[in-house]
Amino acid sequence: MPPLKAPLEGTIFKLDSSGVAGFFGGDEAVSAMATVHIYEGRKWLGWYNSPGSYTVAKRYGRLARARLWNALFPGVHVDPATLFGLSGGTGPEFVATYSGTKIADTGHIGHLFLKKCQSLSTTNIEGRVTSSLSVTISDLERVPELQTNTAAPRGLSYTLLAVFPILSSVGACVVCGVYQDWYCFSMILLGILGSGISCFVIGSGVLRFTHPNPAKVSPKGDGYLHATSELIVLRGEEGAVNSVTRGRFSLKFSGEPEYRAIGISAMLLTAQFLLQLLLIPQGTLFGQIMFLSTLAISWAYNCYLSSLDREMIQAEILMKKVLGNPVMTRYRLGTRTAAVVFLALALRPPDPGKVLEGLLPDTATWKIWKRVVGEKVKKEEGMMFDESDYDGVVHEEREMLKVLFSDATEAYRGYLASKAHVDEGNGRTTSSESKLEF
Repeated sequence: MPPLKAPLEGTIFKLDSSGVAGFFGGDEAVSAMATVHIYEGRKWLGWYNSPGSYTVAKRYGRLARARLWNALFPGVHVDPATLFGLSGGTGPEFVATYSGTKIADTGHIGHLFLKKCQSLSTTNIEGRVTSSLSVTISDLERVPELQTNTAAPRGLSYTLLAVFPILSSVGACVVCGVYQDWYCFSMILLGILGSGISCFVIGSGVLRFTHPNPAKVSPKGDGYLHATSELIVLRGEEGAVNSVTRGRFSLKFSGEPEYRAIGISAMLLTAQFLLQLLLIPQGTLFGQIMFLSTLAISWAYNCYLSSLDREMIQAEILMKKVLGNPVMTRYRLGTRTAAVVFLALALRPPDPGKVLEGLLPDTATWKIWKRVVGEKVKKEEGMMFDESDYDGVVHEEREMLKVLFSDATEAYRGYLASKAHVDEGNGRTTSSESKLEF
């Protein structure tokens, strides 16, 4: 039986190698590969002819540490977690109210915790409005293991969508074989194998969470995170709190520290790029169109993976797999003064004055206000003010103090209402976008 005649056979038009080499998709392929550790089963779903093989090889080949790999993939060696965006973020400042510890940068975990807090729905507390601040109250009840392997969450949407690039690549490969375009057949097959093997090898790294072991005589870990427009109360044992303030994600690969398997997979991707550059122009026009169609479909899928908010996925892993879904409620107050009072009431520190000192100005009027309010927080007297609280205050300062005291009163009322709101939900309430009126 004579071989089938390929469609478009005999046409004088031919795709040249520069068109194939310049095809888009490298950055998207790199970004898509970065999701391989944060979704369960993602490492098994790379079997499609993906564009950007050389870009991926250059990016992740730097992990391999040997003279050969250094020559093929030059660049500064970095920690795997940093390379995959699982480390390196800058977190807000932390102040511990019992031990007095201050951590200027809580790192990537602190950054993820802040991002999760900012995504929560918010309860607005009535009062004067100047520059609004949000206060999130977090009760950390679980003390994570010092080293925890964190399983990635399941993702149905990306699993179903992966069927399209996989089937299109396999289908195009079969069609090229049927029409005996062995150049395009072999290059599409090589693309499937190169992408699948590299995704499996790179995705075999185990995502781990670690945090330091606190001393047995450590005081309570309660404290607060301080960002530009966000205050976050952390309440719990020292081991639970330091998992947020000093914890970190890491990736554990077999064959460390040489990472030979990653080096070999990166070399395979480089060979794939060079062979496709040379051999695709030798195929038929129909085969070249099949090859490019697989790249286009794979590029669209990589764009979808690149569009995912990887930091929010990491934050979900932190909350669910590490911290055990802590109780978190978020409130918005109209002034910084009210927000700081609300924070102090939620923390109940042994010395409220230090909390107020660290977050508010230090003028003469403010010193009076902080002394009076700090004593009331410490003695749990409420926030009702009388003439005795104005002793020694000149007329010019009196009106300002009156306004600041009213902010403290509104914060106190809001705090009482928030406690009642949580009690109604049996301590597991998710805040809603609402207003607490008095």
